[in-house]
Amino acid sequence: MDRLTLSGRNAGAIVISACALGVMLAVTPLTIPLCAQSTSQQGPYRMEIVLERRDGNVWRAVDPGLVLDQNDRVRFRFQTNFSGHLYVMNQSTSGTYSLLFPRDETGRDNQVQSGKEYLVPATQAWFRVAGPAGHEVVYWMVTPAEIREEGEPKYVPLPPPTPKEKRLPDSMTPRCNDALFRARGECIDTSAGPRGVTVRELLPDNLAQIDRRAQANAPELMFLRKQNTAVVSSPMPLKGPVIYEFRLAHK
Repeated sequence: MDRLTLSGRNAGAIVISACALGVMLAVTPLTIPLCAQSTSQQGPYRMEIVLERRDGNVWRAVDPGLVLDQNDRVRFRFQTNFSGHLYVMNQSTSGTYSLLFPRDETGRDNQVQSGKEYLVPATQAWFRVAGPAGHEVVYWMVTPAEIREEGEPKYVPLPPPTPKEKRLPDSMTPRCNDALFRARGECIDTSAGPRGVTVRELLPDNLAQIDRRAQANAPELMFLRKQNTAVVSSPMPLKGPVIYEFRLAHK
């Protein structure tokens, strides 16, 4: 079975999928405040993601494009220079979708503060790489305002989409960059890591409806790498949610 699994001291080996949540949640109407105020510092609005891999008893930052091995344990560090809320979903290489964060096993508090670093999972758990080789497409949605159900002012987590089976293109098979392999001795897939949403038809249903409503207000995102840090930035204020991908390559 193709999947990312969640493990940890108290997590056991929980499959990260809609089925693991115990119920199938349908997509519900969402209200997205597109004119919410954020607290960006001077300069571009920035989001930074660091992929970490467990090496023995130590977590080490790795290149965002590193081709991971089976059973590698990974987690993410995330930081912004504005305040908002974070939602993370995964599309496996078999095409199934799952909510990674927020949820009970990975942490329910998805509010992020400017300049503060966060872990995903936010608990004592980690993600374990398993399944056929390919690219896990991890969708990151950051919104300067909390997502709420229609008419409900309280906190409501983003619901998982109705599961769908969609195959990713064959070109998603990880490939080592020969020059980087010779220079560093690591298998780096330069097509992995952060990027804009490339195939909107493959977006989970709940993210797709948000994406359609936010496109008119969404600024163009810029993607760059600074050593092992993936940087996503916008020169314009974020007046609504932004969605981008982090492709996790594995053997």
